[in-house]
Amino acid sequence: MRNRSLMAIALGLVTMACAGARAQTSTWSIDPAHSSINFEVRHMGVSNVHGSINGLKGTVVYDDQDITKSSVQATADVSTVNTNVEKRDQDLKSPKFFDATQFPQLSFKSTSVSKSDGKLTLTGDLTMHGVTKSVSLDLDGPAPPQTDKNGKTRSGFSASGVLKRTDFGVGAGYPTAVVGEDVKFSIDVEIDKQ
Repeated sequence: MRNRSLMAIALGLVTMACAGARAQTSTWSIDPAHSSINFEVRHMGVSNVHGSINGLKGTVVYDDQDITKSSVQATADVSTVNTNVEKRDQDLKSPKFFDATQFPQLSFKSTSVSKSDGKLTLTGDLTMHGVTKSVSLDLDGPAPPQTDKNGKTRSGFSASGVLKRTDFGVGAGYPTAVVGEDVKFSIDVEIDKQ
């Protein structure tokens, strides 16, 4: 009888601990209207071309007790690529670069969040142009949540990094003297609490 009582108490404590752990996390959705990916790539070794990709959406699971236990899943619409030059944008959407018809989305799924010297790093699998590679992003945020008069709570964060375009087969037919190999990018995300 005593063993049953101890077992019941132990199960009760485990249940309470699990409930407490669940209470530490919250789910947020990425607001596409206030989120975007910006990129920069060297052109002919003399100037930088800037562009953006929109249609960013996804989910953030945030652990406010331990941010390293948080996670992100997101997609973006490659057909929205914009460099403010229509002919170049059409080229970027073509099979020469992103091939937006065959690969309409890029996606990211985090595998870890780490913290070192007060800096956060978000690591995950980026799938672009049908190729998946691990990338690491420097993370800034999240911003302190703000609740509007309608009771909607928002936050946000930024991430930045560098990737090699040919690792993903993007613009593989173009030498790096014409289109730079390294693509610098930054992501600005606004998230809404669910």
